[in-house]
Amino acid sequence: MAQSSARRMVSVYLYIPNIIGYIRVIMNIVAFAVCFSNKLLFAVLYFISFACDALDGWFARKFNQVSTFGAVLDMITDRVSTACLLTILSQLYRPGMIFLSLLGLDIASHWLQMYSTFLSGKTSHKDVKDKSSWLLRAYYKHRPFMAYCCVGSEVLYIILFLLHEDQSESVVTVCLDVMKANLVLALPLSLSLFGCAIKQAVNVIQMKTAADVCVLYDMQRKEKP
Repeated sequence: MAQSSARRMVSVYLYIPNIIGYIRVIMNIVAFAVCFSNKLLFAVLYFISFACDALDGWFARKFNQVSTFGAVLDMITDRVSTACLLTILSQLYRPGMIFLSLLGLDIASHWLQMYSTFLSGKTSHKDVKDKSSWLLRAYYKHRPFMAYCCVGSEVLYIILFLLHEDQSESVVTVCLDVMKANLVLALPLSLSLFGCAIKQAVNVIQMKTAADVCVLYDMQRKEKP
């Protein structure tokens, strides 16, 4: 019985989407190891790792290899990689608190959402059918819209990293200068800024609604005889 359970556990660890998850982790480690010596290689590895987030989900559904471990690995990889990049940007640009605030909001929003999902007995943190916010429902219901916001945020962070020069600069000044002087970068920068702004609004709404679920859970538990 013990050997059978061990084999089943190993098989889950070797699911195709989970293997993709391990590769994502390795790519991120290499990317951040060379981020200051080879910016272009960092950007390529970081973005490929981010793009594989959609790939592992497709494989999970295609081969019926959806697992709780895979979902947690996927979210941890996303959160840690974004957190590392935002931390670096906070040291490169003024005011650094902008990026640290985005980092805090990202972690708090997703942590509360995951915990409220657990309290509600749902199987996925993307199940928001009962939420009152139309923006939150639109974000999780329409995958192209969610993809645009997520890609926009990550592309914005990558662009800002690539644009940085030796001296500490104002992130607002850099964005404005690029939009005025470089038409090639102005469009992707503008689109990514808009997508990132929507994603942060979703994070705020998600954090508030998830906090309400936690409070409501406590109230209902105290009302029980």
